Amino acid sequence: MRIADVLRNKGAGVLTVAPDTLVSDLLSGLVTRNVGAMVVVGSEGLIGIVSERDVVRMLHEHGAGALGRPVVDIMTSEVVTCSPNDTVDSLSGLMTTHRVRHVPVVENGQLAGIVSIGDVVKTRMEALQAEREQLEAYITQG
Repeated sequence: MRIADVLRNKGAGVLTVAPDTLVSDLLSGLVTRNVGAMVVVGSEGLIGIVSERDVVRMLHEHGAGALGRPVVDIMTSEVVTCSPNDTVDSLSGLMTTHRVRHVPVVENGQLAGIVSIGDVVKTRMEALQAEREQLEAYITQG
């Protein structure tokens, strides 16, 4: 299965945040939308990604004062991305290798979606279920 198929099933909407957004406002958005990360977009396009993990690290290092800092101070600027033509299996390997849980999907230099580890697991579970049903049907009809 390709990433384009995952996006077709879940939707291609991506929650973004500006680099000057305060960390406290970012947290509000993460909680309100029940997501673990947002893509940071500036005038030049995708410039980073910021996750709950980034916030926790910043709070550990700088305390509550970190909440008043801009997202650009805590975001990951070397973003691991994938394309809609990549496979779910290759994305799973990419996530494992880079130890990331959210990967923006980029097509022709434009943000086309985002895939989380939860999306990957759900896709794999659905594929396993479909395979199981096919095998059961084959056995009972054979």
